[in-house]
Amino acid sequence: MADHDLSRLKIDRQAAAAGVRLRPRRRWLRYAAIAVVLLALAGIAIRLASPRPVQTATVTSAFPTQNFTLLNATGYVVPQRKAAVASKAQGRLEWLGVLEGSRVKKDEVIARLESKDVAASFAQAQAQVQVAQANLALQQAELKDAEVNLRRSRILIVPNAISRTQYDADVARFDKARASVNSSRASVVSAQANARAAEVAVEQTVVRAPFDGVVLVKHANVGDNITPFSAAADTKGAIVTIADMETLEVEADVAESNIARIRVDQPCELLLDALPGLRLAGQVSRIVPTVDRSKATVLVKVRFVDRDARVLPDMSAKIAFLSRAATAQDRQPVVAVQPAAIATRDGRQVVYVVRDGKAHEMTVKTGNKLGELVAVQGVKPGDVVVLSPGDQIGDGSRVATSKP
Repeated sequence: MADHDLSRLKIDRQAAAAGVRLRPRRRWLRYAAIAVVLLALAGIAIRLASPRPVQTATVTSAFPTQNFTLLNATGYVVPQRKAAVASKAQGRLEWLGVLEGSRVKKDEVIARLESKDVAASFAQAQAQVQVAQANLALQQAELKDAEVNLRRSRILIVPNAISRTQYDADVARFDKARASVNSSRASVVSAQANARAAEVAVEQTVVRAPFDGVVLVKHANVGDNITPFSAAADTKGAIVTIADMETLEVEADVAESNIARIRVDQPCELLLDALPGLRLAGQVSRIVPTVDRSKATVLVKVRFVDRDARVLPDMSAKIAFLSRAATAQDRQPVVAVQPAAIATRDGRQVVYVVRDGKAHEMTVKTGNKLGELVAVQGVKPGDVVVLSPGDQIGDGSRVATSKP
């Protein structure tokens, strides 16, 4: 009995060694599980803290006329009255009184050519007129004397106081004197015509503005040889190019498939690329009745109803052909965004404006639809907003922007 009790006091070294081996393994498993949980939590935290990629759009200004625009086209500003001014005379340019941008009035002298040779010819022609007039006076005196002799001969021939031969000689002298007077009168008319031609030649050396306008291009300088009807070397044809700024129109090529949507006197809105903040009212002036077969287009000309002194020839312009005339309110810009940028939060319409890498919630009030945009109040043009924010985006969320 005592031996049996003593056997219980014996240490089982194999079981003790196995217990030692099991305890560290369980401890490491517990540590690994905790590490996995911590890593998962850290990943979630990093994901929540990292910027969320979003697509953005820019708040812009739009015009209500977009709602009743039938067709858009592009074209250029063109003056309908434009002239390359030159002189019919040939010679060296002696004086030029205008520069690019100079405003001129009709018949204003803008240039002169050397005129000494034609002026001398004019003086000679005037002298020939005086010679012809002197000859006429002489022939008229001769006619008067012949008429007196003939009257005397008619009295004396009745009583046979003079011979018939003498009478016939007096008649012939009178007829000759009368013919000489007629010839001298014709010579005077011819000399006067020559003088007028010489005067015109002198006048042609003076270049005048054909109409009220503005000088667009200066082709020649003082000292250049002007030969409008020749292509000789180192010569100029035109002196300046003048345009009437009151006749500015916009010319645009419209596809023939869309020409049925355009009519004469149709209201338009004109937007110039050089003046982006300016919108001018226009009206279809005429439709050129021919088709450009190479481009399948028809030329349409639109006149300005509203004018602006800053509009210049050859400016590029966009034309919006409208279904009705635009009112003053229609021509006022409104703030607009893409509909996808508007979200609903707690019954409110909001947009998320991106600033410094974060989305800031802004409450907005929507208005009418403007084409593909929606009018809003609460943001300003130039703000960058998140498109399709969804439930993941909130006020203060970090975002990484990219445009669609």
